[in-house]
Amino acid sequence: MSDRKIKRENVVIGPEGTPLTLADLPKPDTVRWVIRRKAEVVAAVRGGLLTLEGACNRYGLSSEEFLAWQRSIESHGISGLRTTRIQQYR
Repeated sequence: MSDRKIKRENVVIGPEGTPLTLADLPKPDTVRWVIRRKAEVVAAVRGGLLTLEGACNRYGLSSEEFLAWQRSIESHGISGLRTTRIQQYR
């Protein structure tokens, strides 16, 4: 058995049920926010991979925008994040 220390990266379960690490998250310069990317950021914050403040800083989001994503998921599931369908979910 090796004496090397194995560094474990923080992992949360993403919106599709797969492991999600910081490396798997959308790039900080993301401009096009598709449903999956929004859901990944919400999952990362919920799972403790990022703080709310860290996510907002990383992606240039307001806390209100992030919290709206989170409320949409809680109320309507991931499909609630569709901007083209927002009127149906109000």
